[in-house]
Amino acid sequence: MLDQKFYWGTIRKAVVAFGNMFNNITIDRKDANGSIIQTIKVPLSYSPKQKFLTKIRQHPNVDNQNLQVIVPRMGFEMVSLDYDPNRKIAPIQQSRTINSSTSASAQYAPTPYNINMLLYIYVKNQDDGLQIVEQILPYFNPDYNLTLKAIPELDIKNDLPILLNSIGFEDDYEGDMTTRRSIIWTMNFIMKLNFYGPVNKQGIIKKVISTTYNDENLNVILQKISATSSANATPTSDYTYIDTFEDF
Repeated sequence: MLDQKFYWGTIRKAVVAFGNMFNNITIDRKDANGSIIQTIKVPLSYSPKQKFLTKIRQHPNVDNQNLQVIVPRMGFEMVSLDYDPNRKIAPIQQSRTINSSTSASAQYAPTPYNINMLLYIYVKNQDDGLQIVEQILPYFNPDYNLTLKAIPELDIKNDLPILLNSIGFEDDYEGDMTTRRSIIWTMNFIMKLNFYGPVNKQGIIKKVISTTYNDENLNVILQKISATSSANATPTSDYTYIDTFEDF
């Protein structure tokens, strides 16, 4: 069973699709009069939470202009992969594609799994975080569907539901109140993914040989039933029915 080599890049495609959803978020900085003085595109990268915190701690002075390179910033990571029995279908089902007049490609039903993804949002002031969060929430009610080209060879495309499961918020200070403010939003997403096995080559059935038998005894029985039903049937206005089978 495990002697066939195949790789569809399923997890990689899902992670890339997830990151692309949040890759073009921008925020505005305003002055006291409400005029926009700066528009910032929020950087996004695949990175664990601890790595971001370590990078931010390398800039102890919150007023340092280099801090603008660090925050606002977003990061995401895959934290777990779990089997989803609620989406299981009969494993003997197959998807087939005709390659030519003599061959076809077939693949058995996929295996459903859920990928747990975390999205981190790091900001130095509250308004930046609220702008980012508000640009995300309206699209998840509670899920958002992407189309994933799962198996190019069979032209199989899947809907990839992404569910926003929970939202967490941290507003912490490191040291005294004048040192560092760290505002972190954490969004927990579940991606409903399907994993496909190898594609098998199959021939096309062009000819069928069938052997049939003529049972004379069965023909005699059927003739008696037909004759008896015709002789003993009681007619009505709409239909007839068989009353008795005295001769059978």
